[in-house]
Amino acid sequence: MTSNLISVGMVGTSWWADAMHLPALDSHPNATIAAICGRNRDNAQKMADTWNISNVYTDYNDMIENGDLDAVVISTPNNTHYPITMKALEHGLHVLCEKPIAMTYAQAQEMANLAEEKCVKHLVPFTYSFMPTARYLKELIDDGYIGKPYHLNLRYYTGFAREGNYMWRFDNSIAGSGIIGDLGSHFLYLAEWLYGEIKALTCRLGHIVEREPTDPNGNRYDVGDDSCMLTVEFGNGAIGMIHCTALAYEDTPFGQTHHMEFHGSEGTLYSFTDWDTVQEVRGARVGEGMIKDLPIPDHIWGDARKDTVHNTYKDMFRSEDFMIRGFLNSIVNDTKPSPDLHDGARIQRLIAAAIESHNTGSRVIVDFITE
Repeated sequence: MTSNLISVGMVGTSWWADAMHLPALDSHPNATIAAICGRNRDNAQKMADTWNISNVYTDYNDMIENGDLDAVVISTPNNTHYPITMKALEHGLHVLCEKPIAMTYAQAQEMANLAEEKCVKHLVPFTYSFMPTARYLKELIDDGYIGKPYHLNLRYYTGFAREGNYMWRFDNSIAGSGIIGDLGSHFLYLAEWLYGEIKALTCRLGHIVEREPTDPNGNRYDVGDDSCMLTVEFGNGAIGMIHCTALAYEDTPFGQTHHMEFHGSEGTLYSFTDWDTVQEVRGARVGEGMIKDLPIPDHIWGDARKDTVHNTYKDMFRSEDFMIRGFLNSIVNDTKPSPDLHDGARIQRLIAAAIESHNTGSRVIVDFITE
């Protein structure tokens, strides 16, 4: 590094990199976007021009070895996460890697272990845990609002897979899994973040919509799941249901809705986000009467806009100190970012357990998963 700024290399030129990662990097006072890497040079150059990035690469090895970097942000297809992360870690770089972080639990654990060995900062952006509703639910549950947790029900409904066209997210050679990894990883993380470790689960994966049988090159591929339904058992005795699907018709501007329900010995919490204008938490404690609105407090909102969920979403990741900005702050202040690669590996283990349960038709003890 040639200045007091964190020199960051961006790997990936997706809409997500453009919409969330690069704006947050560009506006952070302690970071400079030193390089960008994409397989297609024209696409990478266009993004570099947009964000005033001087160095453009098509080979991440070249960028990591020669880019004079302090950190990398990896926003690429799932099958590239492991090799890029391992390369960056071997060079002592701080790493933010998108989820799912690997193709297998064994790979994910190797990534987390190397990160610890190298004493670098590492973060996995399970994005929905940073939203105001989730952070308020966490605060309420941790403060004992529902008492001893009994059960939860988490539902993630979206419809981007309804047409059956080819998407790499449903190509298991690239994604490793379908919706269980793409959407399920988010809610598996939320479930453990809110209720504690899942010790066992059962899962059914849906392959409901017939998909194009070949990829853009005309090759047949192993088609991933388009929906998943899990029952989970927590170490504290609570049980839960997690349902994620990309087949649900949801007529909202963002095309998705989130539904969360929590019950315990002392009360109940509900949360609903319509990804338009509603992001609410409701609840009641035993003896308090009917379910009522629980307004999200100002310390949770920060300076994020409240008018639409999408504006809140953008503000949380572009201007508030969450996700990539939190990652950068952890480097500046020498603090521990969260969630990290250990959390990413944990969720990879749960994904592997879910796939094992579906394939065998049996209940799976999570600790039995080693690969």
